[in-house]
Amino acid sequence: MISQRLSDAVAGMIAATGNVHYGQALDSLTEYAAEFDMSCAFVFSSNHRPIVIHDGYSETVDRRALRSYLRGAYLLDPFYTACVSGVAEGLWRMRDLAPDRFYDAQFAWSREVHPCISDQAGTLVEEVGFIVPLANGTAANYSLMRNRGGQLFDDAEFESLARLTPIIAASIRQHWPFIQNSEADAPAARRDADLVFQQVFGDALTPAQHSVTQLILRGHSSLSIAEHLGITEGTVKLHRSNIYRRLGISSQSELFQRFIDHLVE
Repeated sequence: MISQRLSDAVAGMIAATGNVHYGQALDSLTEYAAEFDMSCAFVFSSNHRPIVIHDGYSETVDRRALRSYLRGAYLLDPFYTACVSGVAEGLWRMRDLAPDRFYDAQFAWSREVHPCISDQAGTLVEEVGFIVPLANGTAANYSLMRNRGGQLFDDAEFESLARLTPIIAASIRQHWPFIQNSEADAPAARRDADLVFQQVFGDALTPAQHSVTQLILRGHSSLSIAEHLGITEGTVKLHRSNIYRRLGISSQSELFQRFIDHLVE
């Protein structure tokens, strides 16, 4: 039996389609299934920077991190990679999409480039996200987050959220044309991976080294990089050594800091 609260939430989301209250209406619907601390929604494309559909965390975190994210840190986000690589529509836990060493990588904990991390809000304990494929190789991601001190989304909560997928997906597809129209007058900002990493590291690295660098920063181990690129783990380690030497650094932390310094200039 449909509750009055759910009925009101769905009606509110329909009414908010195409206006500035859409994100709040999305949150009202998903709060029916599970509580969360922050939320956000982006449309991702492989050749343009993300378009913000809903910013549900800037009231509690520094907006400079969001600017850094939009300038290029999104390229390290597992939800971005999932969206541009054609992951199926549905609700996903970030940990099921993330590379094998993602949670050892600095992006997952960096307050400078990860808009969900701050001294005030704390480190995330979990992020789950709805992935909604759109037209022309784009996809939307609507994420819900719980902060440190909270609990993971349990199986029952995850299942309750997942049942909302058809409603959320249909709604985002209805809302997306309004966002496209509002972006039509904005200057195009091509921010694909090759361009961003080229701007950060310039001609210091070979094309093969650029590919390895991207995967290092995204949180892949040497073994995972080898599997992605079809080379041996030993070759990856040699590339890593040469990357550090060419950039005048000695660790992955310094590599990540070089990336951050470019984004927060």
